[in-house]
Amino acid sequence: MLRRLILWLIELGFPAYVFLFAPPLRVNLLEPVQTLLKGQIPAINPVTISLFSMIGIWLLIYSCLIFPDGRMQKLPAWAFMLGSVGTGFLSLVPYLALREPNQQFSGEKDAWLKWLDSPITGLILTGSTLFLLGFALFFGDWGAFVQVFQSDRFIHAMTLAFGILCLLFPYPTLLTDDMARRGLRNDSQLYGLVAFIPLFGPLLYLCIRPPLLMFRAKSPEYSGSGLNR
Repeated sequence: MLRRLILWLIELGFPAYVFLFAPPLRVNLLEPVQTLLKGQIPAINPVTISLFSMIGIWLLIYSCLIFPDGRMQKLPAWAFMLGSVGTGFLSLVPYLALREPNQQFSGEKDAWLKWLDSPITGLILTGSTLFLLGFALFFGDWGAFVQVFQSDRFIHAMTLAFGILCLLFPYPTLLTDDMARRGLRNDSQLYGLVAFIPLFGPLLYLCIRPPLLMFRAKSPEYSGSGLNR
C-alpha cells in the first residue's frame, strides 16, 4: 500500500513541480526542426542529445521487464509503454502502481518477447549507452548544460525524469518478480548490484539474466515442480 501511495505521489507531484516551481520554458522546441527545414544543422549541446537519447534507452530497459510482466497482468502493458513514448515515466508509473505481484510466466514467447528476453538486446543497449555517454563527456559543454538546466523548464524536467527513471527501476516489485521468473528469487547480491548502480546495473542485468522460466499447470502427463525452461 505504501509503495503504491509513493508512486501516485510521484505521478501527481512531478507535473505540479514542473508547472509551478521549475524554471520557465525558454527553448523553442520546434527550433531544431525549423533549422533543419532551412537546410542547416541545428546547434544542440551533445549533453542534451545524449540525455534525451538515454531516456529512450531507459524506456527500452523497462520494456524488457514490463512486456513479459504484462503477459500475466490484466493491464495492457503495450498501452502504457506506448504512452511512455510521449510522456516518459508518467505513463509507466500507473502501470507500476496498478499491476499485481506475479512471479510466473506462461505461454509461448512471440518474436517481440524473444527479442526483449535476449541478452543480445542488453548488449546493444549497453553499447548504445556507452556511446552516448562518451559523446556527452568528450564533446558536450557541461557548463552550458548546467545553465540551461537552471533556466529552461524542458531541460530541467527532462533531467529530473532521467533521475526518476533510475530511482524507480529497483523500487517497485517489477524487478523482483522478473528475477523470480528466471530462478533468481533469492539472489540478493544481484539485486543489490542492479538496484544500487544506476543505469549500468539494470543494463548488466539484461545482459546476464537467464531466460524466462515457463509455468505450466500440473497434469497427469506432467510431473515436476511446475517450472520448466
